[in-house]
Amino acid sequence: MAAEMRAVSSKLQGLLMQQLRGSGQQYAGVGLRALSSSAQGAFQTAPEEFSVHNYESIQVTSAQKHVLHVQLNRPEKRNAMNKAFWRELVECFQKISEDSDCRAVVLSGAGKMFSSGIDVVDMAHLLQTPGDDAARMAWHLRDLIGKFQKTFTVIEKCPKPVIAAIHGGCIGGAVDLITACDIRYCAQDAFFQVKEVDLGLAADVGTLQRLPKVIGNRSLVNELTFTARKMMADEALDSGLVSRVFPDKEHLLNAAFALAAEISSKSPVAVQGSKINLVYSRDHSVDESLDYMATWNMSMLQTQDIIKSVQAAMEKRDPKSVTFSKL
Repeated sequence: MAAEMRAVSSKLQGLLMQQLRGSGQQYAGVGLRALSSSAQGAFQTAPEEFSVHNYESIQVTSAQKHVLHVQLNRPEKRNAMNKAFWRELVECFQKISEDSDCRAVVLSGAGKMFSSGIDVVDMAHLLQTPGDDAARMAWHLRDLIGKFQKTFTVIEKCPKPVIAAIHGGCIGGAVDLITACDIRYCAQDAFFQVKEVDLGLAADVGTLQRLPKVIGNRSLVNELTFTARKMMADEALDSGLVSRVFPDKEHLLNAAFALAAEISSKSPVAVQGSKINLVYSRDHSVDESLDYMATWNMSMLQTQDIIKSVQAAMEKRDPKSVTFSKL
């Protein structure tokens, strides 16, 4: 196999750069608008229930080929995060990580808003610690907080890109949730609120750690955190918290699924490798990240996906015509 790849690479080397230079602008124009009709049709078709995912607080459906839709599904409670949620979201994304057919995920909320955050009624029961020994109570609380933190970290560690589609309120724990996602879109009616300070506590499951790296404006992060004020959609776009804003929930979901379709048409080796290295580089120096990337690609560059993609470019075929194996 290695000899075959070297022979093909040698034969194509001279033509590769010429073809890619000529086709670069052509491929750059392939975007959400071109995919909107097909993605819209896929979303409007009755979604297929993903049989291995059956949950109480979330709903998982196979929205279109290679794309899963994870929906917070307690609309009567404004998608508040109850005891079941913290367990089920971990289980859900662990399964998605191992699902070789899934290449992208859209995360949204059912009903009138994305999520009101932690279910305070459930939280009151969860915070009841056994006994009256301070050390044992503290040990119990630390373990509980760690489990909550893992619920969102599992999204970040999932190699499949996760697109958060946010409408209405995104409050408290919901901000923790979306900062662990890879891409964030929102509707015009969306607002974001780091609410924990109004409840007498510091946000402890990810916002204080991830939001400064997402926005890159520590002054703004401090303001939002210390005051619990609402950040509206346009300000969220300007700050970099979201990358696009849409008129309403329908347009938001259509765009999110169009983006997921675009991502899922690419080589899963390339996409998932990119996510893993982007997350790694966020928390490491440039030198460390470059070394990690070199180690990563010493094996990943041997994929047949490169040969397939180069051949498609040379033959001036649509990149989406290339079929990539499951990963």
